Amino acid sequence: MSPAIALAFLPLVVTLLVRYRHYFRLLVRTVLLRSLRDCLSGLQIEERAFSYVLTHALPGDPGHILTTLDHWSSHCEYLSHMGPVKGQIVMRLVEEKAPACVLELGTYCGYSTLLIAQVLPPGSRLLTVERDPRTAAVAEKLIRLAGFDERTVELIVGSSEEVIPRLRAQHQLSRAELVLLAHRPRYYLRDLQLLEAHALLPAGATVLADHVLFPGAPRFLQYAKGCGRYRCRLHHTGLLDFPAIKDGIAQLTYAGPG
Repeated sequence: MSPAIALAFLPLVVTLLVRYRHYFRLLVRTVLLRSLRDCLSGLQIEERAFSYVLTHALPGDPGHILTTLDHWSSHCEYLSHMGPVKGQIVMRLVEEKAPACVLELGTYCGYSTLLIAQVLPPGSRLLTVERDPRTAAVAEKLIRLAGFDERTVELIVGSSEEVIPRLRAQHQLSRAELVLLAHRPRYYLRDLQLLEAHALLPAGATVLADHVLFPGAPRFLQYAKGCGRYRCRLHHTGLLDFPAIKDGIAQLTYAGPG
């Protein structure tokens, strides 16, 4: 390419970089820098975060552990976790609904698990599912460090597609009054339909789905709005540490099989 042609494209490149600078920064922090640190340390980001928590957080204090994770993500390495803004929405809804049993799909590092567990009514259960064994091991340690035993929080390792059909038989989950979808948005619709097919959603159940705007779950939202079995509400937020990138949590209320 000649210098004259390259120069002609320069304004377009500059315009794109300025317009999408937030996405570019996100790419650098979540992919490039993270991959480099993984190689240099031999540890995954979740393992590095847990090491920080061990030396800076108070054991048995879930609130302090969550604050420590937020601080580490903002000042050390971007963790891509739920964060305090979305966390307040989730905690408020858990307190409002007071569910006897909560199902979380996508434990990740355990951040949202602790958010939910600390506001559960006495005697309630939280079942959380994580497909990656190495990430699940970190989440397990974080959950126990916060002071929650297996009677309150049970972590199940496996893919949601395999776990959901055996929840009733193997984990004594007859129904979940509140479900949090926080794994991969492209699986939200499949897993919602699995929950329906196995009669795990009672009438009035609340289904919360994170990241429905970024990276987005359009087929899931289209189904929830169009099937006639859900009342839908969208809680608009920005992406953690990138408020210019619009995201949101979908809140569905299940009316029953119809």
